[in-house]
Amino acid sequence: MTGYIAPLRLRLDGDALLSNWRWLARQGGAPACGAAIKADGYGLGAAGVMQWLKGAGCRDFFVSNWGEAAALEAQMDGVNFAVLHGVRDEDMAQALASRARPVLCTPGQVARWKAAGGGACDLMIDTGMNRLGLDWRADLGELVEGLEIVTLLSHLASADEDSDLNPTQLARFRDVRAAVPAQRYSLANSAGICMGADYGFDLTRPGIALYGGVPHPDAAPHLRPVVQPQAQILQRRAVIAGDTIGYNATHRAERDLEIAILNIGYADGYLRGFSGRGAALVDGIRLPVLGRVSMDLLAVDVGARPDVAEGDWLAIDYDLPQAAQVSGLSQYELLTGLGKRFDRIWA
Repeated sequence: MTGYIAPLRLRLDGDALLSNWRWLARQGGAPACGAAIKADGYGLGAAGVMQWLKGAGCRDFFVSNWGEAAALEAQMDGVNFAVLHGVRDEDMAQALASRARPVLCTPGQVARWKAAGGGACDLMIDTGMNRLGLDWRADLGELVEGLEIVTLLSHLASADEDSDLNPTQLARFRDVRAAVPAQRYSLANSAGICMGADYGFDLTRPGIALYGGVPHPDAAPHLRPVVQPQAQILQRRAVIAGDTIGYNATHRAERDLEIAILNIGYADGYLRGFSGRGAALVDGIRLPVLGRVSMDLLAVDVGARPDVAEGDWLAIDYDLPQAAQVSGLSQYELLTGLGKRFDRIWA
């Protein structure tokens, strides 16, 4: 509805987003640093993320499917834009009309693209993740003959840990690079960037690190948080000692309490893993979550802040590495699960 102000919002720090991208670009050892903006920009809003990064000089963007691409078609002037899941029969009409390129992942997709005279494309090679991609062991010469391959990609499975699979995938990718001609080659994701220039090739493709997620301990001092959820207080109320809070009475007050009920819950992506573990923040003071997170509501202890009242806004403690540890969720889930009911406000 026109003019509606939601009772929950995401404060999004554009300067932090650009700072993260620039640091990743310097570290990656590649001439170009792109951006994964799939899942609606990892929950931040892909259109806004793309606008900020284009302004800073980013020229390579990646989404998962053609629905995501369609929503951003108007912003594709002057950039390389790729759809990671390739092209199904159902996608062909849109793919042929779009400025986005498919990242072809299967022999069937390659054949489909060739038969349609599709032109420039990207190509995904599976080097050990066993997810999407052409098998690195296959004789690819005849299959890719006639393709205009802009970027040949693979994806690291375990770059966020010290794994023997990382050098194995690197060696396999080098073998494919020697056998399959393309304009550019790309292997490193966020965590791969932290592994050094050997993994950089021509283009890096950060995702989680752009948005303040920490893919590797070495990156932690250099990455700034981009997302700050905030929720409005709907009611401040007193709870007497012995009473319980929330569904199934999982929290019993050991003393008289002052609590605030916030307009946020698991339908917004603040999931039940934060029940009794998460917190809101006011001026650095931690206000613990009490009881279970509900679908739309949350109770926090505001006894330490007698000044907060109905209508005030509280920040949600959402430092990604710490929130992941507290909730049992990954940093990816914490971001991409943020719901549509938030107003997304860039600053």
